[in-house]
Amino acid sequence: MIPGLILEAANVVKDTLATAAAQLQTIAQTPKVNSLTLWDLIIKGGVIMIPILLLSFLAVYFFVERFIAIRKASKEETNFMSTIKDFIIDGKLDTAKEFCKQTNSPVSRMVEKGIARIGRPLNEIERTLESHGNFEVSKLERNLKILGIVAGIAPMLGFIGTIMGVIKIFYNMSLQDNISIGVISSGLYEKMITSASGLIIGVLAFIGYHYLNILLDKVVFKLENNAIDFVDLLQKEA
Repeated sequence: MIPGLILEAANVVKDTLATAAAQLQTIAQTPKVNSLTLWDLIIKGGVIMIPILLLSFLAVYFFVERFIAIRKASKEETNFMSTIKDFIIDGKLDTAKEFCKQTNSPVSRMVEKGIARIGRPLNEIERTLESHGNFEVSKLERNLKILGIVAGIAPMLGFIGTIMGVIKIFYNMSLQDNISIGVISSGLYEKMITSASGLIIGVLAFIGYHYLNILLDKVVFKLENNAIDFVDLLQKEA
């Protein structure tokens, strides 16, 4: 009985080894699938990817640069107007101007212009505040429109890449006189990659442009509110 058990165990081991060997052979014969890296996709996108990538760098740079500037301008100056009010009531106009220079914000620069006009007609002071407020806003809007331009141009470049990909497909078909997937694959890569890249960059630039405009609207409201407070202060002192 023992020899029979040994023989049965040997057969089980033999079958297990045969199965494992067959599985290893199947794995070895399975063709390896090459994974695509981001750089491979960019290369397959063709020459049109160069301006698309340049637009993406421009969008990132100007978004970050304007975001920092607008967030800095929207920072709250604690007790700024109340301090200015105390200086004006005490007749310390020079001290008030110096305080504005030290604060160095869009609001403080606008108020400084208003303080410099104290003693002149109130409507002239209001015009000064308005004009300088518009000047501060225009400085914050600088380069902001570039994001809007990128949002419009990037999808158009992607569409141009799509057309170039289709042309490449038909050109390769005319050379090979067949419509196999190998012949048309390079054109399809260029078509799809450029379309996707252009749309993604355009959408992100569009979102960034409107997000910065929302932040800028808050700065405009802040300037207008402080201008009103300053004029009200002068009217009470008159």
